[in-house]
Amino acid sequence: MRLINTPTLALETFNGKAVPKYAIPSHRWNDVEVSFQDLQDGTGRNMTSYSKIQSCCAQAQLDGWQYAWINSCCIDKTSSAELSEAINSMYSWYKASHVCYAYLADVHRGETLSHGLRKSQWFTRGWTLQELLAPRSVVFFDNDWADIGSKLRIDDFVNFETACVAKKMSWAAKRKTTRIENEAYCLLGLFDVNMPPLYGEGRKAFMRLQLEILKKSDDESIFVWHDEFLEELFECIRLPLSGLLASTPVFFFSIREESDR
Repeated sequence: MRLINTPTLALETFNGKAVPKYAIPSHRWNDVEVSFQDLQDGTGRNMTSYSKIQSCCAQAQLDGWQYAWINSCCIDKTSSAELSEAINSMYSWYKASHVCYAYLADVHRGETLSHGLRKSQWFTRGWTLQELLAPRSVVFFDNDWADIGSKLRIDDFVNFETACVAKKMSWAAKRKTTRIENEAYCLLGLFDVNMPPLYGEGRKAFMRLQLEILKKSDDESIFVWHDEFLEELFECIRLPLSGLLASTPVFFFSIREESDR
């Protein structure tokens, strides 16, 4: 596992039990983020998104953490093996962190966390669901890195570890990912599932996820997805019929609506 030394901003590698305590950020990615290669060759220092790394590390230092793990630059994404390991380990890495800094770039100074909950794109992204649920502590920051509050026990997520499969799926139903496959990959940790990412497989990824869940669980709520407006939706996004399993997490949205009544 690579970590950034927060005082020096240099990458260091740790193995097994030697991994020190670390802070971890969660953020909505920009079009261009500082990669592992950018940080290694020094070109990352000239990139706009480098300021996020600096601010995260400065906050970690202020809180007494010498190390931070930042997903954009601590993974060598040119290595398929390393990327696969990272995708399958992401939930556990967030869970093992001592604090998670949720950076809301579209929330401005003076806005409250409750307002940010309603407007920030951070709350609409697929990957940030596990980044909200897994850490022991989440502190939210506005675009100037001013602390605007910490994670409260949102009622919907209180017992997420014991929630049924359909309920967990409903939390992801309206979240978006840039790549279709990530609709499934971003949920691996929530269901304690490991499977190799195969970019290019499209919606087969979500089918594979459900099959892996069925291998581990006898929770039949996985079949309780609703087909309201299904014909119209299939026509709009041209999804294949999938039998007993849903083609996309969006078909579980009504589960959330029903539980909120």
